[in-house]
Amino acid sequence: MTASIEDTLKSLPARPGVYRMIGADDAVLYVGKAKNLKSRVSSYFVKSGHGARIQMMISQIERIDTTVTRSESEALLLENNLIKTLEPKYNVVFRDDKSYPYLCLTGDPYPQLRFFRGKPDKRHQYFGPFPSSWSVREGIQTLQKVFQLRTCENTVFAHRSRPCMLAQIGRCTAPCVGHISAEEYKADVKSAAMFMRGNQSEVMVDLHAQMDEAASALAFEKAGRTRDKIARLNRLVSKQFVSSVAERDVDVLAVIQEHGMIAVNIVMIRGGQHVGDRTFFPVKMVTSEVMTPDELIEALESFIAQHYIGREVPRSIVSTLEFDVAALAEALNMQVSGSTALEPTAARKVEILCNPIGEKRVWLRMAEENARLAIASRLRQSDTGNDRLRALIEALGLPEGTRRLECFDISHTMGEATVASCVVFDGGSPQTSQYRRMNIESVSDGDDYMAMKEALTRRAARIVKDEVPRPDVWVIDGGRGQVGIAAAVLVEAGLHDIILFGSAKGVERKKGMEQLIFPDRIDAVRLPPDHPGLHLIQQMQDEAHRFAIIGHRAKRAKNREGSAIDDIEGIGPKKRGELLRTFGSVRGIAAASVEDIKRVPGISDELAERIYAALH
Repeated sequence: MTASIEDTLKSLPARPGVYRMIGADDAVLYVGKAKNLKSRVSSYFVKSGHGARIQMMISQIERIDTTVTRSESEALLLENNLIKTLEPKYNVVFRDDKSYPYLCLTGDPYPQLRFFRGKPDKRHQYFGPFPSSWSVREGIQTLQKVFQLRTCENTVFAHRSRPCMLAQIGRCTAPCVGHISAEEYKADVKSAAMFMRGNQSEVMVDLHAQMDEAASALAFEKAGRTRDKIARLNRLVSKQFVSSVAERDVDVLAVIQEHGMIAVNIVMIRGGQHVGDRTFFPVKMVTSEVMTPDELIEALESFIAQHYIGREVPRSIVSTLEFDVAALAEALNMQVSGSTALEPTAARKVEILCNPIGEKRVWLRMAEENARLAIASRLRQSDTGNDRLRALIEALGLPEGTRRLECFDISHTMGEATVASCVVFDGGSPQTSQYRRMNIESVSDGDDYMAMKEALTRRAARIVKDEVPRPDVWVIDGGRGQVGIAAAVLVEAGLHDIILFGSAKGVERKKGMEQLIFPDRIDAVRLPPDHPGLHLIQQMQDEAHRFAIIGHRAKRAKNREGSAIDDIEGIGPKKRGELLRTFGSVRGIAAASVEDIKRVPGISDELAERIYAALH
């Protein structure tokens, strides 16, 4: 411990705040919070039994900076902001930049049921959050089956003249063509909202009352439809694996450390129903790094702060580890009362419960098992990827320590909407968050060589500027021509240490027949069809091809949608704008009849006929 650190420890106040461990070149090594700065920071230097990660961090500290706050909860909020901004090397960070999806019931006269992710609108009702987009879409399908609400866009809804396919198969009551009254549809919307809030018993009571009322009025067809809703709802409720009358919105958190890996699983209960789970792993932590019990509790506290601050917070959070929840609960309650949540939540408090009993303990065991299964799955994937990578290193004579590989591909249709893809594999496993696409603007004639040159030049520039990690190997989806282009790009950028080879599928483009082409070898290398190293190359090529095609198709569709009406004689910017404002999109225009198109301001009968003909 240096003299400057000793002086800092003596001058620290016994007050709550945030401390920053600073290393060489002013690099922030660690950010932490404390109820008592003097006691907490001093413990690093007078207390033994730290884990290997903390011991390594302590050995690199050159100075300590502190910020005093009014309370521990304020310190927690500041700590979370600093961790996200500074990304310290030794903090346990659970990065999750994606917002959670919600199920939305719009505020239209005939509300639409739809998937939602983004900034909420007070005119609509939102239910969730859900752990994945798949669980939202499953919820939409469920509500379609039971309550038969519409999912079509407003532009389509406003211009339909006959029921769609969903109405024909019993998934929609076709309000677009008047097959259900506004009052009946409103009742279905009310029932769906009550169901999503967990009030299934109230929904059942309402439906039975509606059925009895319709039967008494001799409206047997309506009574029959209500009876079918009750039957579908009974089947649905009977399939629920987890349900609770006492608790409506709960997140159950389990942190598990096994085989040198840490995982946090969230089981999400919404409206008293289990809607799914999600597992998170720390970033920038090496496998085999073991944390002490105190460090594991600190990691869970960090996860809760990183995960919930800035997001919708449920009424209850159940945790697998016991820790001091007072500051966390206070910080989350500050967030609830001061945030613009999807529903008014200022009047409620967030409860954090550790080591629960009864039903919540069953949920906790479920979350722990999910975390263990996620660790086992990741280990299996890692073992398979590492085995393939080791086989490739041995077969091609690559340097020991080769880990990061980048693969490139080009996709276009006769030169239209050219897109390049770059996929990244580390340790033999895909790093999907690091995949990148590039729109190729300098090539319009289908020249794959020049398109590849532009993509590789742009990628090399980012590598040189240290904007992305330096790869060990570049894999080019292509033959000797593309490899020659790539070699020239690497020389021009001064990236002489990156190994390069291309994988050409040959004339028949059959898997197992790939030729590996190196810029400094005359003969191509062929690996046996069952070689694990070849399987890794094939997986990379498939990923690069898939990722490029998705981007190409999206770009092509966007280009063609714009030009579909731009190329019609008599359509200028003003009329184009009126058409899109009326129908929402080119697809909406195509779904409209000639009579509907004629009603748009500025569109004559002759032009309406021309537009209809051009889009059909």
